Amino acid sequence: MSWVDAIGWFGSALLIFSLLQARILRLRILNTVACVILVVFNALVGVWPMVAMNIVLAAINLYFITKMLRERSDDEAYSVLAVPEHDTYLQHFLRVHDSDITRFFPGFVGGADRSAFLIQHGDETAGAIVVRDTGDGVAQVDLDYVTPRFRDLAPGEFVFRRSGLFRDRGFRRVLTTPGMVAPYYGRLGFVPEGDRFRLDVG
Repeated sequence: MSWVDAIGWFGSALLIFSLLQARILRLRILNTVACVILVVFNALVGVWPMVAMNIVLAAINLYFITKMLRERSDDEAYSVLAVPEHDTYLQHFLRVHDSDITRFFPGFVGGADRSAFLIQHGDETAGAIVVRDTGDGVAQVDLDYVTPRFRDLAPGEFVFRRSGLFRDRGFRRVLTTPGMVAPYYGRLGFVPEGDRFRLDVG
């Protein structure tokens, strides 16, 4: 097999692999890289219709990547809806994603005396947060779940840093559940505190 054939096979494999991604931003990025590789391959072998098609596909991907990256800092992209913890739709959402939630929050169980919130992207639910008021202006996050599709799109940054969700409810500090290890929280401005992370609400 020549090096030109190797480029074609690699580009094709990457294209297929990109379509297996649940995270939409990752899918778009990998798909764009695959399209660029296939542009080079098809240009080398002189298949110009495929060159044109992959250029167009790469341009479409770049458009949506740019749009998604802009939404990361757009306060209009997400909204947070308060719901009772026994809300029918919330319970349905938690059941649908139960196996994934268990993987990240193995100790989470339903309960009372907590506040629950749905993270919405338009009419699509991007995730759910369940918070416990532990007193003295401290909120403990018992559940902070985002669906795979939205994990690269930073809804947590909106919820914890820009939405006013905790400040508007009188909380001065947010703590993750004990034993939580996630670099994700460090990127949001949380700092380690023992076996959890802490965010001081300004």
